[in-house]
Amino acid sequence: MTNIQFITHENERFDYVEGTELALRSGCKWVQLRMKNASDEEFLSIGHEISRLCRSHHATFLLDDRVHLVNKLNADGVHLGKNDMPPNEARAILGNDKIIGGTANTFADIQKLAAHGVDYIGCGPFRYTTTKQNLAPLLGLEGYETLLSQMKEARIQLPLIAIGGIRHDDIPDLLKTGINGIAISGAVLNAENPEEEMKKLINI
Repeated sequence: MTNIQFITHENERFDYVEGTELALRSGCKWVQLRMKNASDEEFLSIGHEISRLCRSHHATFLLDDRVHLVNKLNADGVHLGKNDMPPNEARAILGNDKIIGGTANTFADIQKLAAHGVDYIGCGPFRYTTTKQNLAPLLGLEGYETLLSQMKEARIQLPLIAIGGIRHDDIPDLLKTGINGIAISGAVLNAENPEEEMKKLINI
């Protein structure tokens, strides 16, 4: 089964809570609440509902960026982008019991994150995606193969999660590169039958 991380998103059909519920109901066990332009008040309001859903489905619940809200929302940890708080600072605030992930596009990014003690790396983008602004250079399959080879050589043993415009027919080839999981957002919520799509992704 594929390790799938669902990153929250909203579209014309689903709001953040509905999309999360759909993903969890379909078997997803990892949710990252991402609401880049929301106020803390909005984030907390939706976050409490998503935290409750994740608990009832025994799923891991992470926040995107907002380290200061992790304990308020009883979240399992945080995912930090390249312009967010440095992971070592987040670790000093959250302690060793929380999960801290970081975003990488290059091997230099991976080295820095490893030195800062992250638990996993979200690496991408695989291809162009409309759900994220200010995209870094696209990696494609060869990009992941190269980065994983460099990690092995440098003895960096961290889970690498592929992200960015991934569809279900990409997953078999991506898994062959040696990555540890896939982060998904639009591919599920924009599908004709989102629940079936999530189940299909998990069962590859």
